[in-house]
Amino acid sequence: NRLGATYSNAILNPASNKDLYLSISKASINTGIYGVDLGYLKMFGVGQEMIEYMMTIRSMSNKLGIPDSYLSDPIKSIESDMSDPDTIMALMNNAYYKIEDHLRTGGRESTAGLMVMGGWVEALYIATQLIYNPEKPDPQVVLRIAEQKYTLTSLLSFLKNYYDDPVVVYYTKKLKYLKNYFDTFDIYFRKGDLEIDTAKQVLRASGSEITINVETLNEIRDYVSKLRTELVTP
Repeated sequence: NRLGATYSNAILNPASNKDLYLSISKASINTGIYGVDLGYLKMFGVGQEMIEYMMTIRSMSNKLGIPDSYLSDPIKSIESDMSDPDTIMALMNNAYYKIEDHLRTGGRESTAGLMVMGGWVEALYIATQLIYNPEKPDPQVVLRIAEQKYTLTSLLSFLKNYYDDPVVVYYTKKLKYLKNYFDTFDIYFRKGDLEIDTAKQVLRASGSEITINVETLNEIRDYVSKLRTELVTP
């Protein structure tokens, strides 16, 4: 993998937690989280654990009243051929589209919104905990984290449609707090344009169009870690 991620399943939300999520909101959020965890396992081609996480996602989606066939069909296809992680992810991504569509069509948009939010937080959590190294920041990793400034803005405007759900309002406040950290810098650089001044612990593009300090990145990492702990706690 291009960003130099290492394999560590300890960072994932354990599949065994699935039976602890009794509320619809926690089930929605963690369905999104487990989907990202499955994507992480796919990067390393960990077949047996992928099956376990797919079973977990099916169990979670059953709690949300999703038709069982949405996940049992891809699981059957995959169990007969575990050889290709890309095929597994294509089938699972398709299942997620169907789940979101089913929720929206049934007037349960906020449930779909919480699922998307859970996935977004988990992806940033994995990036900041496993891939980002504060001692020796990799420019591509920093860029990837910094770019979430824009996906966070999109996520917040998406969640704004579901303020009738108090759980959405609650987590939106937390995401707006996180946005304060992202608002401290701007991105004006091209990808090959970033250099690191280790002495000053500053990352800058040539022409000094941007400076993101390591302190801000660490604050983002720590805040996301706390938020993610709250999301996976039953």
